[in-house]
Amino acid sequence: MTDKPLSGRITLVTGATRGIGYHAALALADAGSQVVAVGRTQGALEELDDTITSKGGQCTLVPMDLKNFEGIDQLGAIINERWGRLDGLFGNAGILGDLMPSNQIEPKTFEDVFAINMTANYRLIRSLDPLLRMSEAGRAVFMTSSVALGGRAFWAAYAASKSALETFVYSYAEEVNVTQIRVNLLNPGGTATRMRAKAIPGENPDTLPQPEALAPLIVDMLSPGYQENGGRVNFRDTPYFTPR
Repeated sequence: MTDKPLSGRITLVTGATRGIGYHAALALADAGSQVVAVGRTQGALEELDDTITSKGGQCTLVPMDLKNFEGIDQLGAIINERWGRLDGLFGNAGILGDLMPSNQIEPKTFEDVFAINMTANYRLIRSLDPLLRMSEAGRAVFMTSSVALGGRAFWAAYAASKSALETFVYSYAEEVNVTQIRVNLLNPGGTATRMRAKAIPGENPDTLPQPEALAPLIVDMLSPGYQENGGRVNFRDTPYFTPR
């Protein structure tokens, strides 16, 4: 493997301003990819850009709320006009919502969770699939969660959104199986992120993997050499995981 295994590639990262998305963007840029960083906060995006460019990398900033679905369509058109293809998509952005009994979830909370965790990823696939098909080795990775696999009290909205995403991504993977695109899910498990702290406030973050620990695996899964399609990768089952 070369020092820059993603040299010449273009990779889009959602939720790129903090946590796993931030460190994935840094690692992808370090590996040689042009990073298209999507996030809601302009200042945080600029800090990411400063870090990437200071190390000789390339980054294009897209300040956008992923609930702006028309904006996702426009993003696809802009990428097409500028580069004519997309080599990698990391669908990382997600929100927890509120942990509460199912019958007490506010409609707006439910709608927002599904908008970010499920619908935005559908819109990204709809907008960016033609560009991934133009790549010699299009790769897409979407973040999932262990709660997608079964019911967990008080997690209904988040769990249902991730379960829906998994089903959608599995279907998409089957559809592109005869192409050069490879699509997979990544379950990080418990990680020291802001979302995890909100979900389990009493937990000691020092006992959890840090967000940057997942970055090498994400680079691998978005690399041309990664050939699995329709898989669900658990970070803790990979050689990249080191117990703390």
